[in-house]
Amino acid sequence: MKYLSVLPLSALIALTLLQTAIHFEFLPPGLAILEHFKMSFAEAFYILIFLIILLESIVYVGFYFPGQFFAVVLVVGAEPQWQDILYLTIAMVLAATLGSTINYYIGKNCFSEEQRVKENTYSIKSLLIAMIHINSLAFFMLAQGAQHKSKVIIAYAGLLNLPYYLLLITGTAFLSEQVMGLAENTYFVFSALGVWLLISLVLDFRQHRKAE
Repeated sequence: MKYLSVLPLSALIALTLLQTAIHFEFLPPGLAILEHFKMSFAEAFYILIFLIILLESIVYVGFYFPGQFFAVVLVVGAEPQWQDILYLTIAMVLAATLGSTINYYIGKNCFSEEQRVKENTYSIKSLLIAMIHINSLAFFMLAQGAQHKSKVIIAYAGLLNLPYYLLLITGTAFLSEQVMGLAENTYFVFSALGVWLLISLVLDFRQHRKAE
């Protein structure tokens, strides 16, 4: 991608369109669909958790489904034993890793510049920052694919997701749902995307000035 601001701008547009469609009832809220999944997969808890995390982990789609928080609340509400938490965490990691793979190839096939030379590099530091939220990880993987970065970054994300989801489940168990639900708040997501867009615009401007 020639400009860094392309992704945050597209993310803001996608989120705005989704929220507008939900507000005017053209689309049902994503939470309502997840509740329907909860009833449909009542006897298949692991599959339910896998699907919920997968939906939120896919770029743009994740804006519609507050899956990560919803899934963790379901897990904690089920009062699982330690072995259950381990199996559920593995299901979440597999779903998030599959989502990262999908995002990588979407970036590679839909956002990649023509004639771009493949770059067999990756940044663990950037990955750690991106893992603050499942939506930021989705866009990070999209960018990795668009820049033809090494696919090894997908495996690293999967490994880091293991302690991440264990901590997330523990955090939800000991902190209030209101605090843990902040990351799924629409205004919070809009603010985060706005900051990302502003930073990207500044970097694009500086790059343009250097090219002159």
